[in-house]
Amino acid sequence: MSQEHSAPQRGKASVAFVAFVFGFLSLLSLPQPAAAQSDTRANPLNAVVGVRAKVPPSARTAQTLGAERQGGGVVIGEDGLVLTIGYLIMEAVQTEIVEQDGSVVPADVVAYDYETGFGLLRPLTRLGATPIELGDSTELPAETQVLVAGPDGPSPALVVSRREFAGYWEYLLPDAIFTAPPYRSFGGAALIGADGRLLGIGSLIVADAAEPGETFPGNMFVPISALPPIMEDLLRDGRSTKPSRPWLGLYTQELSGHVLINRVAPGGPADQAGVGPNAIVTAVGGRDVSTLSEFYRAIWALGDAGVQVPLTILDRASGYREVTVTSGDRYDYLKLDPSY
Repeated sequence: MSQEHSAPQRGKASVAFVAFVFGFLSLLSLPQPAAAQSDTRANPLNAVVGVRAKVPPSARTAQTLGAERQGGGVVIGEDGLVLTIGYLIMEAVQTEIVEQDGSVVPADVVAYDYETGFGLLRPLTRLGATPIELGDSTELPAETQVLVAGPDGPSPALVVSRREFAGYWEYLLPDAIFTAPPYRSFGGAALIGADGRLLGIGSLIVADAAEPGETFPGNMFVPISALPPIMEDLLRDGRSTKPSRPWLGLYTQELSGHVLINRVAPGGPADQAGVGPNAIVTAVGGRDVSTLSEFYRAIWALGDAGVQVPLTILDRASGYREVTVTSGDRYDYLKLDPSY
């Protein structure tokens, strides 16, 4: 997918877009004949649910993501399987699905995939919600009219760009979907196309949805086309069975063409190697890096989790220095077993 889609014109409302939104929402509100009600695409909003999770204070992510989390999800299976964004349920010991009528159904965590960010839940009793059909997000260009649906209800949006997204937590999504205007309850929200199919799952609110570095608030969605290739693994093993990428436990940001370390995961690989915050990574294995995506790709090119990662670091105390970090598997670092 090309990442050079143009952003929509600023401050100019699309009459066609408004007509689409009101037409789509009015269609969903009309009474449906019995035959149509059995069609999973008759009202895709019926698949939208809420998600709640409790995480123990000892969890690795409790301080940063909170011990009580809530957001959205969408039913994608006839058995009530719910797709959400993984950080809502990561390290959770209790999860619940909240239906649109307020009913609360306990659920089990089925899977969490760090590479994409997807999470799966299975309700312990039958849901009243009907599943949505998965769409194809690979051919979803900028300026496409969509709906975002989550705990705050449905809201019109526009795809404003398709491009790479690099997150500070050693996360890289090659073809993320960016929409505007921003949707407040973005975590786990459904991105729905005009045909009623699911196109993505909400992950973040961002300040530069249209172009990197340009102020234009919106949301980032994980494209749904990233799910089918790993679905079998997630249902069988709770995670992708691909070899884990090397993880250092660094939280970084791009700053004036440099990769700045803001924080280090306590007890993580970088911490154990003596790497601290407020330092700049200038190279990985002798390869210069100036962006987060360059940094991550240089690390991952060295091999799988466990590989030695040579870093060139610049800090005020020592100047330039070479540090070798024995990378780890982030799944081993997180406390994903609810029995702990």
